[in-house]
Amino acid sequence: MKRLVERTPLRAGVVAAVALAGGLITTTPAGAAPTAGLSAATSVTVQAETAALARPSNGRILYHRIGGGVNQLKIRNGTSRDGVVALVRGSTKAISIYVRAKSTATVRDVRDGTYRIYFTTGSRFSVSKGRFARNAVYQRFNDRLRFRSPGTRYTIYTLTLHPVRGGKARTSGVNPKDFPA
Repeated sequence: MKRLVERTPLRAGVVAAVALAGGLITTTPAGAAPTAGLSAATSVTVQAETAALARPSNGRILYHRIGGGVNQLKIRNGTSRDGVVALVRGSTKAISIYVRAKSTATVRDVRDGTYRIYFTTGSRFSVSKGRFARNAVYQRFNDRLRFRSPGTRYTIYTLTLHPVRGGKARTSGVNPKDFPA
């Protein structure tokens, strides 16, 4: 019994640190029984783990309307924030892909056509809303990308979401309401 009492403050401190890091602090009201036989500490730990699992995997296709081509778009995210890249053809969103911070992802089936490329970076992405909940920045590349696959050839573009020495691509800020979610 004494050993359990000595370990409780340490465990609660570790759980509180994990909860603070994940931004998920919940408490059980005084006198209320924890649900389903779980302690408050276990409940917080489960919620923190669930939030971590909710973050999309790198390269996850979030939206895919115009696919079926052979062209490719490789995206390098050298920023410290996760990002979402959206390809828009005309006024129709074609594809969007999630690219984690310091990662690379590839869309492998882009149809022929000319696309405007939008991207957003931030933290705490909501899949259901298609937006970052914190520190969101919305931009688009000024130049459009033209994908072509004549005969046995096809186009492969590589985009970086971070500044590159000697890079020629320019970006412009976008109103969050105008971002293709």
